Amino acid sequence: MRMARLSVSPDNSPDDPPGGPDPGPPRYLDQTLGEFLGTLSAGHAAPGGGSAAALTVALGASLCAMAARLSAQQLAALDIEFLVAEAEQLRGSAASLVQADAESYRGVVAALRDQPGQDPGPASYLPDPDAEHQRQRIDAALSEAATTPMEVLEIAAQTARLAARLAAEGNPRLRGEASTAVLLVQAGARAAAVLVSINLAASPGDKRPARAEVLLAEIAAAVTGAAGA
Repeated sequence: MRMARLSVSPDNSPDDPPGGPDPGPPRYLDQTLGEFLGTLSAGHAAPGGGSAAALTVALGASLCAMAARLSAQQLAALDIEFLVAEAEQLRGSAASLVQADAESYRGVVAALRDQPGQDPGPASYLPDPDAEHQRQRIDAALSEAATTPMEVLEIAAQTARLAARLAAEGNPRLRGEASTAVLLVQAGARAAAVLVSINLAASPGDKRPARAEVLLAEIAAAVTGAAGA
């Protein structure tokens, strides 16, 4: 069920509730799983694909923590402590991006809402300073919106390497969980890379799409390694 306090939509301006100004979006990590799924499926631009990608990577990191904790017979205690700490840190970082991505994309929605109409009159070939300023504002918002998916990709690459190690060296009974982790991470990373490409389509000089491809290759190698473990 959608929560009543969610009111940000790409098609409608936020409506203030009767008791005062809109309190804004909820903290997604404070929602139950069912509530967040309802929020994600509601008719709003955010949370969207970037938040889903971040959550997917966080799920993969969670499985890594579990697989590490249950590998006492295969790994030294200090190794387990280190791997669990790393997995938990990655999980927390990825989970925080669920909220961050939604908030950054609302900047894009706001910029698009404010876009002025085009004048079809005879002087429409003349430069429109307001239109140019608005285009720059939209491009800047899209560039900012690419930041969080790139962070998702960086975290995903680290998590994939961890999952591949656990698949190879951890508890063999948990190999399925480690393999699931790396596949979830790859899915989240691929989704994030698509968002980076879309958001930066108007910025051909931006180096982030190339970095995204490098990270995807590293994650693919981790997937292959986990499969061959």
